[in-house]
Formats: sequence, C-alpha cells, structure tokens
Amino acid sequence: MDQLTAEDPTRMGPYRLIARLGAGGMGLVYLGRSEGGRTVAVKVVQAEYAGHPEFRRRFAREVAAARRVGGSCTAAVLDADPEAAVPWVATQYIPGPDLQAVVVEQFGPLPEHSVHTLANRLALALQAVHEAGLIHRDLKPSNVLVTVDGPRVIDFGIARAMDSLAGEHSLHTRTGMLIGSPGFMSPEQVRGLELTPASDVFCLGALLVYAATGRLLFGATDTGLNAHLFRIAEEEADLTGVPDALVDLVRECLHKDPARRPTPREVAERTTPDQEQEWLPGAVLAQLGGHAAELLDYAPAIPAQTPARAPVPQGLPLPPAYAPAPLAAFDPAQGFGPPPGAPPNAWQAPPPPVSPPTPAHPRRWWGLTVIALAQLLVLIQAAAFNVAIPSVQGDLHLSTDGARTLAGAYGIAFGAALLIGGHVADRVGRRQTLIVGLLGCAAASALGGSAADSGTLVWARVLQGVFGALLTPAALSLVATGFTDPRERARAFGVYAAVAAGGTALGTAVGGWLLTALSWRVALYVGVPVAVVALIGTLTLVHEHRPRTVGHFDLPGLLLGAGGATALLYGLGEAQPLGWTTPLVPVLLVGGALLLAGFVWRQIAAPHPILPAHVLGDPDRAGSLLAVLLAGAGTLVLYPVVGYYLQVVLRYDPAAAGLDFLPMAAAVAVGSTQVSARLLRRTAPRVPLLAGLLLTAVGLFLLTRLGFDGSYATGVLPALLLTGLGIGMAAVPVFALVTGGVAAEHSGGAAAAVFTAQALGTAIGAALLDTVISAKVDRLRAGTVLPRMIAKELLRAETVSFWWAAGAVLLAALVAALMVRARGPRDDVRRTPTAAG
Repeated sequence: MDQLTAEDPTRMGPYRLIARLGAGGMGLVYLGRSEGGRTVAVKVVQAEYAGHPEFRRRFAREVAAARRVGGSCTAAVLDADPEAAVPWVATQYIPGPDLQAVVVEQFGPLPEHSVHTLANRLALALQAVHEAGLIHRDLKPSNVLVTVDGPRVIDFGIARAMDSLAGEHSLHTRTGMLIGSPGFMSPEQVRGLELTPASDVFCLGALLVYAATGRLLFGATDTGLNAHLFRIAEEEADLTGVPDALVDLVRECLHKDPARRPTPREVAERTTPDQEQEWLPGAVLAQLGGHAAELLDYAPAIPAQTPARAPVPQGLPLPPAYAPAPLAAFDPAQGFGPPPGAPPNAWQAPPPPVSPPTPAHPRRWWGLTVIALAQLLVLIQAAAFNVAIPSVQGDLHLSTDGARTLAGAYGIAFGAALLIGGHVADRVGRRQTLIVGLLGCAAASALGGSAADSGTLVWARVLQGVFGALLTPAALSLVATGFTDPRERARAFGVYAAVAAGGTALGTAVGGWLLTALSWRVALYVGVPVAVVALIGTLTLVHEHRPRTVGHFDLPGLLLGAGGATALLYGLGEAQPLGWTTPLVPVLLVGGALLLAGFVWRQIAAPHPILPAHVLGDPDRAGSLLAVLLAGAGTLVLYPVVGYYLQVVLRYDPAAAGLDFLPMAAAVAVGSTQVSARLLRRTAPRVPLLAGLLLTAVGLFLLTRLGFDGSYATGVLPALLLTGLGIGMAAVPVFALVTGGVAAEHSGGAAAAVFTAQALGTAIGAALLDTVISAKVDRLRAGTVLPRMIAKELLRAETVSFWWAAGAVLLAALVAALMVRARGPRDDVRRTPTAAG
C-alpha cells in the first residue's frame, strides 16, 4: 500500500481514495472509503483504454455479469461507472495478501491440508463464476487473496474487456498486451482458441502446483516467452512435490484436452475439506488477522489543502511492479451505501448519479410488447393457415400429396432455419434481425395471399418459415438480454412465454374465425398489417444496448445444424406416406442425427461457435431441451385431434371450433405470468417446470375420454384449461434455464436451440399421430365398417393417441427431474447472461 501522489485522483464516484493498492493490466487500484465509512477497492481504468469504444462496451458488459457472481469464495463487484470519463469499478475490500506473497515472501509452500482446502474453495469460486456466464481467464496467485476464513478469487471476467483490443495491431504493438499470465495460461489460451470454462480448470491445476511446491508449472519464464508458451502447449507438467492425495486430480485438471478435464463442481466434490481443522496453520492465521486489522484501520493523513474532489487526470501512470487488485464478496448487510443506522447526512457531498453498467431502457416494457407481437405473428402464420388447408385444397384443386406438401413446407423451413436465425442475431444484431424477419414475413404473407397457384403458395409458406425462424430466436434473445434485474427478468419471461406457448391456441382461433368469416387468403393477408405494426414498434420502442458481436459466422456449424434439422424434419414428414421402412426414411433420419452430432462436435472445436461447448454440456440446459422435445411430441396431438372432435363429432363450424381454444390460451397466460413467473423468483426453476409438465400430462390424460363424453364443457374445456396452465408454467423456467448464464453473444444460439428442440418434437408427434391414424384407415378400408361409423372409429384411434401423448410429457417430466439440478432462481441471480440493454 502506497501513499497517493499528486497525479492521483482523490475521489471516484461516491468513494474517497486514500491510498494506492497496486496496478493491474487495465489500470491502478486504490483503497477507498465511502462517506459512511465502508472500505472498498477501486480499480480505475487507464485513459488509453477508456478512449476505446469497444473496450467501454465490453467493460460495461463484463462488469454487469460480474455483479451477479455469488458464493462466499468469490469477489463480487459492488459498484461501477463504465460511462465515466475514466471508467472505474469498486468492490468491498478484503484485507489479506495474495497467494503469491504468501508462498514466495512470507510462509513458503502450503501444507497438504491447506492445498486441499484451497482446491475446494477455488473450485467453488470458479463454479459461481461460470454459472454467471463468465470465464475468469486470468486465474493466478496474485488473483487469489488469502484470508483468515479462506481464499477469495478476484478479478473474474473483467480482463475479457481487453480481448477486443488485442486484435488491433496498433494497440497491441503500443502496449505489448498479452491476455493472460504466461505462468498460468491454458494450452488453448496459448494457441489463441475460443476459451471455455475448462480453461480455468487448467489454470486451477497450475495454481495448485504452485501452492504445493512454490514453483511454476512449466518452469520460470526467463528462458523466453515463446519457449515457455511452447512448453505449456506441448509438454507434460512436472507434478513432483504435489501431495499424493491430490496428484491424480491435478493431473486431470492439467489435461491438454479441455473436454477431459473435470468440472469445478467435480473438483469441489472430490476435495471436501475437514470442517474441524483450520485451513491454515495457527501461526499463519494469527499473522493474517493482525495484518488485516492494520489495513482496515489505515487512515493516512490528507493535507488540508487537498480539494474534496480533484479532477480526474486524463492519463494514469502505471508503476513497474504488479500488485494485486483486491476484490471481495458483496456484503448484503451494507449494500451500496452507508451502513444501517447511519445519520441522514452520512453522505456529506453526494456525488453525481452513478451510471449502471448497462442501463435499462426506459421503454423496455413497451419494447417487450412489440417483441411479443412479433412472436405472435409467427405463431399466427403457422396455426391460422393450417386450419385453412382444407379450403385451400378445394379452391386450388390440390391433390392429397399437394396439400401435404403445403402443410409441411412451413414447418420444415422454420425448423431448418432456426439455428441460422439465432447465429445471425448474435453476429449481426438482435434488433436488426427482428426487423429483417418482420419485413420478410410481411412480404411472404402478401405473396401467399395473392398466390394464383399451389407452387407460388408453397414458396410463400417456405419464405414465411425462413423469416419466422429469423424473428423467433431474435425475439427471445432480446428478452433474455434486455431484462437483467431479477424481478423484472422473471416477469418478462412470463409475458413472453404467455405468447410463445399460448400463441398456437390463439392462432388456431384466429384461423378458424377468418376462414369462416372471410377466406383462407385473408388468413395469409392478416400477417401484413400485424408485421407492419410490429415493425413500427421495433423501430421506435425496441432497444439493444450492444447490437453487434465481433466475430465470424460459423458456416460449417450452420450447414451441419441446419442440414441435420432439415433431414430429420423431412424424414419424419415422409415417414407415414412412404412408410417407416422405405429406404429414404431411415436414411434421412440416421443422416440427420449424424449431422446434428457433427454440429455438436463442431461447436466444441469452432473458434466462433453458435453455442460454446460449456453451454451444450450443461446438464440443466440439456435436460430442459430434451424435456422440450418430448413435451412437443406429446402436445402436438392436442390441436388436430381436439379440432377434429369439435368439427366432426360436435359439428362446430371452424370459427366456433377455433374460438374454443381461447380458454386454453388464457390458461397459458395465467400459468406463465401469474404462477411460474412468481415461483421463479422464490424457488428453483425445476419446481414450476416439473409442476407444469405434470399438469400438462394430466390434461392430456383427460382427453382420452373424448369419445365417451359428448360435451365441450365437461369433456374438453377442463382438459384444455389444465393443459394450458401446465404449458404456461413449464415454458417460463425452460426459457430461463436455457438462456440463463449464456453470454449475450451466444443468446441467439441458445434461443434457437429451444425452438429447434420444439420443432423436432412436434415433427415426431405428427409422424406418430399420422401413422396411428393411417393404420386405422387402412383397417377400416379392409373391413366392412359402414361409412357413418368411420368418423367414430377414427375418433377412437385419435383419442388413443392421447395415452402416448401424456406418456411423452411424463417422460419429459422424468428427464427434467433427473437432469435439471439448479437450486435457486438461476436465470436471475446465478446465471444471468451479460446484459445487452
């Protein structure tokens, strides 16, 4: 700790600076105090970086994510102002030396039980960092503070803000910047590959070797930087001196292949410390305690002529030696201002309001309304026209195969293009992608409404599907990145889920009414005014703080993902008419599965993936996506079978049959906004997810009695209400789990994964339902059933399908129960993605 110099500022935001703590890669670190007496560490960014717009954007985003890192072994950000003339970030100060000082200058290598505890606490810290959507990227001894109650990890995620500058030759040459510390870098970091949380695990292994032996993993760096980096990338580590009880774990952490390293959770489970034993020797703890007391009582004399608020200098000199930048855990008891009980005038000179890292747009709720309208347009396009297909078939004199092609064109195009749409949103910008999608949907709707032949109409439906696939992931990712406050985030997901999960029921109602009152062409034309209204709203109300991500398109990944989805969707669509054993069908299905496997492999190796490997490998997301696929296969049965029952058995016209789905849409809205959104702020996401899936299964089970109860009020309505309530409850945690903890630059890809899983599940359900009905029709034709009995026999065949539909949703609930293990409001607190405004 050094005295302030004449060139140092004396205040940053609400904090009075009283001493220098050291310097890091980005700037100087000061000891500061609030007017209420709270001690903090304030990191002030170099003016050289502060003048770079891309650095400011990344700095704001990383600080926003770092605020949400939880856990007692980490150091959460308390306060920041990325918009200041010289940006700064403040944390609660933790008095204690860093691990480098402890090992090299004070006590030497740590004993075995201390290294064991260090491994456990650092693994818990990394787990919290990764769950917030961050990668530390610079885990080294000087970023680990040693305190009486355990080690603390500092500086997580913030160094990533400099990545955007490293690619610029002029700045790189001027500063000699190298992202990371050579003695504690992973092989993939040395090679310049895309980093995953596994990179931090390698650094953890290197740090444990250092703590146990006092030496760097691959020797000193004075032999030359290039030679040292080569040893990291190619040579095996020397683990001599590492305790036998830890050597196997450390060796696994240091594996060259990131995929074969343990996760932080696995490391923590294998290193549970002895609670009865102090983590450091008694003499060391006593010295640390005395040192901490001295630091907390530090009160340097400040000359009287020093102004209360000195101007912030335009440049901040960096001393030659590096010292740690202590960050610390958030103290909920004190918050961001004076402690409880402080007098009203505790803030003697109130500073200007501190700008939040990513300010919430004042019209964000109006923007959410526009996003919901855009998403509703996609669902109306799909559902409303499906109701009108029989009329189209008669009007354009389509054959059965022609009608089937028309029905499948939209679904295949939509499902195949979703991953493309998500990646475009991430690379080009979510708002821009939403605008393009709306323009395309309006044009395709106009083309379809004016189509004079089936060929034009098919192409219009394909275009509607493609542009709908651009719009949908952009809409969800705008919600996921635009609402970062925990309470607002749950409410926003509830509103979006009410439309995304209930829009099919509403679209069915709209389609039935338009078909009866007007014509099938109007069912297509209606998309034009809806798209225009949503487009105007997007241009005026939808805001995106960071519209663009620097990076390249993953073209091979897009080809593999889109190709696999296309093959599977087309193969499932042809399974019933061609037969499951026809060679083309298994070729398409197996080929599609292999292409999707190749897509997953590509995401592990790609420098700019659609979805990073740690996103795909997370069990909570994987369980949620698999549950979506299975539930989609089950709920698909709902609309065609209930619609058939209402029109054929109860003899409703299409308008009345469609309107009878409105209570289900209302139940979805209640389940998402009034039940699940509220539960998500209070319980683990798996609670509303499981409850919603179970309610959906019960509703589907009740529909197995359609052939025995001849009324809408007692035979259909209760089942629709239960099913809608369950779908609404399950949708909100799915959106939260899949998009939570994903960096903003990958939120579109995560959103696309949700809807791709749903599209594949829907296609599976349709193929199975068509197979069941087709088999029944074939038996009826081969027998002597009277024509008046055919409808009743077909209804029985369709209601039987609700048994396996309910079973599919129950299986989805079982998968969620086994795989989704999030223990808190994960999307809000632990795994909130970096905000995009």
